[in-house]
Amino acid sequence: MAARSSYEELARQLSAVGAVKRGLARALPPECPAGSAAVLTLLDRHGEMRISRLAELLSVDMSVTSRHVAHVADHGWIERCSDPADKRSRILRLTPGGHEQLDELTRRTTEVFAHNLQDWSDDDVGRLIALLSRLRDSFACRGSGGCAPGRHTGECRTRLGDEAHTRTPV
Repeated sequence: MAARSSYEELARQLSAVGAVKRGLARALPPECPAGSAAVLTLLDRHGEMRISRLAELLSVDMSVTSRHVAHVADHGWIERCSDPADKRSRILRLTPGGHEQLDELTRRTTEVFAHNLQDWSDDDVGRLIALLSRLRDSFACRGSGGCAPGRHTGECRTRLGDEAHTRTPV
């Protein structure tokens, strides 16, 4: 286990990641804010789903999810179809326009990273990807607050199930 001071520095560095997120958000077109981008990304990654599942994956409540869904639906990027299993529910799916918008978002964010990390080697970028993925996975099995100290990852995984790995949308 790392020293407590290392965890304190990690907390400071992760707080500073907000600047990276804001830089990425500035690259998004005004008509597609980060919440909308997250909806499109999750539907692309996981396929069609009910809004309740989308809210779970976004880790936000239904009212916030409903606003994001309304926004992307108003732009024609998703469609809401009747759920054949339950006519009261709707299934959300990307439209061809949604796929096009997602391609544009991917192009823009890739350009931002390419510009800002141009002096990084492929190995450095690969290490960052691997470490961020590992960090995300370490938190995913533990939920938003993490496991209580002393609990093992396996206990958390058993308690929360395998779907915890799908919590980070964008």
